[in-house]
Formats: sequence, structure tokens, C-alpha cells
Amino acid sequence: MSDFEPAVTAFILLKTNRAWLELSVPERVAAFQESVLPAVKDKAEDVRWRYFDTEFYTARVTDVWVWEARDHQSFQLVVEALRETPFWDHYFEVVEILVGVENGYAKNYDPGILATVNA
Repeated sequence: MSDFEPAVTAFILLKTNRAWLELSVPERVAAFQESVLPAVKDKAEDVRWRYFDTEFYTARVTDVWVWEARDHQSFQLVVEALRETPFWDHYFEVVEILVGVENGYAKNYDPGILATVNA
């Protein structure tokens, strides 16, 4: 995926539910590998995913998942797949989904890149 150019970036803000916290770490890994990864694997060809722990800085959002997709439909397929798993509203509450386009303003008005890091 070296030529991966995301058309959309989505931030899924999550809050851990009690059902997740009551699992041991090996049980969490197994639950994730058995129910979440298989559901998105065939849908995630045109997406990249990273996650960030935030529970030590805020109580409202414990995790942030960042998805980059080649197009909106690819991201939509991932969300639909996630909704069919225990991840969605059983292990985690989806607090908010924020979707954006990196440097959208600059791409539309051409003032140059408005960021501190050049990729």
C-alpha cells in the first residue's frame, strides 16, 4: 500500500464498556481476533487503521481509532462490518465519528499546505 492516497480520514471516538474491562487481557485479544478482525478483514482492502489510547487523559473517550480510506464507500463498508460485531455497543460505546479530508481547505483554495509537517 505504498501508493495509498486516502480520500477520507475518520476518527472514531470510543469509550470502553464494562463488558470489555471485565475480560482478561488474553480474553480481549481473543475477542478482538475472533469477532472484530474477521469482520473487517475482507472489507478493509482500501483502508488503513491505527488506534490511540486516551483513557489516561480523559474519561469521556478512552480510545481513538483512525481510519484512512481510498474512498467513502470503503470506510462505510468497514463501519457496517463493525456494527455487526460485539465491538459496537457491547465492548465499546461509539461516542462520535468525525470524518474529514486532510488539507481540504488547501486543496480547494490552494493557499499551500497549512501544517507543520510535510509528508
